[in-house]
Amino acid sequence: MTARIAYLGPPGTFSQEAALRQFGNDCELLDCRAIDEVFAAVESGKAAYGVTPIENSTEGAVNNTQDCLIDSPAQIVAEQVVPIEHHLLARDRVPRAAFDCVASHPQSLAQCRKWLRSHMPDVPLRECASNGEAARMAAEDPAVAAIAGNMARKIYDLQALEESIQDQVGNRTRFAVLGREQAAPSGHDKTSILVYTGNRPGALFRVLEPFENLQISLSRLESRPSRDEKWEYIFFVDFEGHCRDEKVEELFRRLSACTDAVKILGSYPAGA
Repeated sequence: MTARIAYLGPPGTFSQEAALRQFGNDCELLDCRAIDEVFAAVESGKAAYGVTPIENSTEGAVNNTQDCLIDSPAQIVAEQVVPIEHHLLARDRVPRAAFDCVASHPQSLAQCRKWLRSHMPDVPLRECASNGEAARMAAEDPAVAAIAGNMARKIYDLQALEESIQDQVGNRTRFAVLGREQAAPSGHDKTSILVYTGNRPGALFRVLEPFENLQISLSRLESRPSRDEKWEYIFFVDFEGHCRDEKVEELFRRLSACTDAVKILGSYPAGA
């Protein structure tokens, strides 16, 4: 039976591209209007897996995905890293000054802010739920220009007025593949966790010390304010290894002794 894959839609998003890279062209795709809906589809069983952006090399973490990971029982079971090339798309090939707005996802607009400031400083920016949604708007309204990728250009039959307008040449986005069960060890794995600490001196040091002592390499460390207590923080941590590895099991024992709580978000094969 073909697996159903939820992703941030509509068709034409980089999330769809990441889903096709992970599962191939034969999978059944379920486009969702928001990241929260991707998580809900996986949690309810409406979809076997979900694909959602988690981090961009230029703009950093995708906050909505992080917020959902805090509450969701869904596990990260794989990751896809997709090169991101943004194009200025429109229904008709007209001068840039003719547009009423440039539409895209907030992250996409931020990844092109220098180009927009230099080439379209007087055109208002319009935030959308996804760059696929922006491309659909541009297809329906000739006064709207969209920032989106090649897949959106082809799906909505748009003109590329300018190509590769992202500010960073090596722009990439990491996508989390969500499932309901933990992925088995592959031999080259990454684990993502949440660490809860109180607002106490040395809290971050106590989180990092077990990694140093056990010689476990971190690939990402990011803090977000706790939604429960003022001035308390949650740390998102990615590191090498699988949660079934003996060394990682010992890490969890040590973290449990020096933090308020640890939540495993998933262990999965490390992407390129």
